[in-house]
Amino acid sequence: MIETYSGFLRSPLISMTVELSQMRLREKAPRPTPRPDRSFYASGKAFGRFGIRAFPPQIMQAPHSHGHIEFNWLTAGRMDYTFDGGTVTIGSDRLVAFWAGIPHQTVALHDAADARQLNIYLPMDAFLEMPQLGRLTETLMGGGVIQLTPECISLDTLERWHADYRSGNSLRADLVRTEIGTMFRRAAITGWDTLLPAWLERSGTRTRTTTPVRYVVRMVRHIVENITDPLSAEDIAKVVGLHPNYATNLFTKVMHISVQKFVTRMRLIRARSLLFDGSLSIANVAFQSGFVSQTQFYEHFRKAYGMTPSQMRKDTIEG
Repeated sequence: MIETYSGFLRSPLISMTVELSQMRLREKAPRPTPRPDRSFYASGKAFGRFGIRAFPPQIMQAPHSHGHIEFNWLTAGRMDYTFDGGTVTIGSDRLVAFWAGIPHQTVALHDAADARQLNIYLPMDAFLEMPQLGRLTETLMGGGVIQLTPECISLDTLERWHADYRSGNSLRADLVRTEIGTMFRRAAITGWDTLLPAWLERSGTRTRTTTPVRYVVRMVRHIVENITDPLSAEDIAKVVGLHPNYATNLFTKVMHISVQKFVTRMRLIRARSLLFDGSLSIANVAFQSGFVSQTQFYEHFRKAYGMTPSQMRKDTIEG
């Protein structure tokens, strides 16, 4: 039997050949590159995935918290935020940053009917791994809300980052995170505007919530600065002069993750960064990340990322 197609005669054999060709084209169509750490960042409230969103600004029905350093840019108007009881007004055309692990809520909008809001969600552990930020780290971890200066970031750069993120290409997304780190380093050098001071910097206004955060920030800083050394709960508690059980309970309450899991997470972040550098052996990567053995390193790495360190390095080089 002969089939007709678009005015032409087509035999079953030709029809099959066309269908096979179409299938091959579909198979070869480019797809977004999946992030190897997608499931890793998705586990638990302590850490979220990296992401960038653009949307009309909205009033939030209730406060929420999540595992990121969050950035907000409003293209027009103003919005009122509450941060665990503190209130701050965010204006337009400046990038605002805060630790989203502190309950926060947009409660009012002003002259923002035609505005767009761009949000960046940087995983908190990735932020803590960024070097040479000094007081900036303590300000954000201590509950401060800061506004970066125009010389640090512009809307054009944010739009480019958004396009890179939406491309689905993991290397472009990694490049964005590198540029965010550079932006933060510039802010650490040139300064920033404070919209809401950190609890750590307030004098004479300590509350019940201030104390645990103050202790936890010191513990986090000690962990990050000594990640290659053995880090027991007792050693970390000693830094803040608290009983180990009390200190670890405070840490878990504030960070939504245990001290030991946090230490492992930070070591994995360090290892992933060293792997991408490519100049170290796997054994040296494990050692310089603070793991006591390659066996322990491989076990944690595979569980976190779904592949071995060598596989991730190979995929990155070939990608």
